[in-house]
Amino acid sequence: QASNAQKTSSSPHLTSKMGISQMITPAQALPGRETKMKVSSTHFVTKNPMEGPWPANMKVFVFANGCFWGSEKGIWRLPGGGIYSTAVGYAAGYTPNPTYEECCSGRTGSTEAVQVVYDPEKISLVDILRWFWEAHDPTQGMGQGNDRGTQYRSALLYFDSEQEQLVRASKEAYEKALKAAGKGMGPAITTELKAASDFPTPFYYGEDYHQQYLAKPGARPYCSAQPLQVSLPPFEQWAPSPELQAKHAPKLPEAFWKTHGPTPHCVVKAPNEPIKWP
Repeated sequence: QASNAQKTSSSPHLTSKMGISQMITPAQALPGRETKMKVSSTHFVTKNPMEGPWPANMKVFVFANGCFWGSEKGIWRLPGGGIYSTAVGYAAGYTPNPTYEECCSGRTGSTEAVQVVYDPEKISLVDILRWFWEAHDPTQGMGQGNDRGTQYRSALLYFDSEQEQLVRASKEAYEKALKAAGKGMGPAITTELKAASDFPTPFYYGEDYHQQYLAKPGARPYCSAQPLQVSLPPFEQWAPSPELQAKHAPKLPEAFWKTHGPTPHCVVKAPNEPIKWP
């Protein structure tokens, strides 16, 4: 994951990686623009499309857990062929189609986010949520590690009722696990839980040079995420209902997490290709 200085292509000498620490109001937000960000047609790693319409069996989910470079790589590497496409961009803010520089100013209300398109027959949202929670410290409020500001805050955007139930139940379960382990910079999880329908557009694509950045030649191997190495409790302990427990059972076994679970700097050290498991 990268600092502002490292991630700004058009402003290579930008030295600050500190945003503002309080959310703006909608009235304070930059106006943005109607024009969408142009991105490559295919994913640099999976070779699948970067934009929809998606195949009918796919689900969409958006999360933010610090700088989006490493967040995206961690998700596209999950095994089993369930991750169809990923993209980095901006979410949970007010400014339409913001630029990276605008997001870093704190004047869009956006946080750096990852959109994941997945096949629920091959990977469960529970697996994605486990990676999300375990790959950062979700108690840090407006920042993650060295990267501070509202653009680095933790957030989850759910797209249907089942996703919402899983998101809320997983947060409660992980918060209990962190408290039991005595881990986390803050006393409680600060992750925002929002409905995608709360926003005119739940996810705005980021600049093309940010997409799959850590897989591209010349990428700077930076990551400021702070995994706490506390496991999300077993799904059967926090599944919202027996029906959802059966429908969304994890596809990745505990042995996978013991071998490949998030640790500090794991994504920068890892190969770009999806993990082969078993």
